[in-house]
Amino acid sequence: MTNQPKTGGESRRNFIQKTATAAAAVAVTNLFKTPVYGQNQAPSTGRVIGANDRITVGFIGVGGQGFNAHVRQMKEHAASHNVAQVAVCDVSKHRAEEVKDFIGGGCEAFSDYRKLLERKDIDAVVCATVDHWHAKVAMDVMNSGKHIYVEKPMTRYLGEAFDVYDTVKKTGKVLQVGSQGCSDMKWHKAADWVKAGKIGPIVMCQGSYMRNSPKGEWNYPIQDWATSQDIDWKTWIAPVHKKIDFNPDHYFRWRKYQPYCAGLLGDLFPHKLHPYMLATGNPEFPVRVAAVGTKAIHTDKNTPGTPERDNPEIIQMIAEFPSGMVMHITSSSINELGTQEVIRGNKANLFMQGNHVELMPEKAFSEEVDPEKSEPFPPEAIPPHHKNWFDSIRANKLPNANIELAVRVQTVISLAEMSQRLNVMCNFDEKTRKITTGDGKIIPVQEIKPLTYGTMELS
Repeated sequence: MTNQPKTGGESRRNFIQKTATAAAAVAVTNLFKTPVYGQNQAPSTGRVIGANDRITVGFIGVGGQGFNAHVRQMKEHAASHNVAQVAVCDVSKHRAEEVKDFIGGGCEAFSDYRKLLERKDIDAVVCATVDHWHAKVAMDVMNSGKHIYVEKPMTRYLGEAFDVYDTVKKTGKVLQVGSQGCSDMKWHKAADWVKAGKIGPIVMCQGSYMRNSPKGEWNYPIQDWATSQDIDWKTWIAPVHKKIDFNPDHYFRWRKYQPYCAGLLGDLFPHKLHPYMLATGNPEFPVRVAAVGTKAIHTDKNTPGTPERDNPEIIQMIAEFPSGMVMHITSSSINELGTQEVIRGNKANLFMQGNHVELMPEKAFSEEVDPEKSEPFPPEAIPPHHKNWFDSIRANKLPNANIELAVRVQTVISLAEMSQRLNVMCNFDEKTRKITTGDGKIIPVQEIKPLTYGTMELS
């Protein structure tokens, strides 16, 4: 807010602002009562961790981001976060042994994650496996009495998301999804302003995550050590319907292929959906989702020896929510020019680019709403997201990318994938968890089952 003193001519604006803020605060109090761990769910099992206790951590899936984002960065901050890395697991013997040696200090390596979970001294587990193992691992971790940090997307399919949700409620464990934007505090500032009524009802959110990869996004190098003797391929591919023999291209470049990943929807969309839905102050399940994707550039042709991807190279998604808010997100691997990052309200807009939030009134409400700019915040990073998880475990509270937010985000992702792959508009009823198409007037309503393993050939 401006630091200039108010004149008598501005008293009307002050009155309107105070009235609107008070009304919004009452509405938000009634509408958005954030769940707290320990309330309305089973007591947490496992060790009770005090504020000053060291948390022991195991890792399931330690290749790629599993190592770079989690093992390595958690080791760098082990002292300040008061954690100990004690065990790793991977279907690759090479990766498991290499990361065990990197951690040192008696760290133990496993090829079967169930053996890791048998260790009673492990408090929390990071799951950075391929997407089709997220749900199974996350649920087994929580059922073993341990807290879980699961990489985004939380699950491969929608049904699994509700299974994970129910497991969190049953066990009382702290789940954090690896969308580190949720620990960038500018999104929390935006949520505070929204809940205070500063922009009026949200009309629309828009954002994008854009890249341009001439040789094809996710065409990572294939390493010589990756052989059928080193990798337990039967386990790696186990939940997938379309099983193939060991294939190093699929092992390293799995995000290209629909049996394992929703592509841009699974890899990049969560980095926008989680923060934007958090910033609304009241994350909702969608009521309608549609998505369109194309694959016209065929970038994989520029990487000899790799098959063409199943997933689109560019995709646009639009979702409608019960409040009337519409969200539009775009992601690309063939053009890096992004759209303006903004939350549009009826009375003002929140511009989210950079390290701050800027509130600018709509012209029609310029006499009622003052422009405002937040303080600068530290840039988005993974270590603060780790810390938020650890702090939440110690305090037995919801972390920033918690299950209430994550299950709603995953619903948007999964419905968008269904829309794209089935060429339909997906309507969703959060009470029944049913998906339908048609309006019941011109086009008859037809229920469609959520995608899962075996629904389609590429699943």
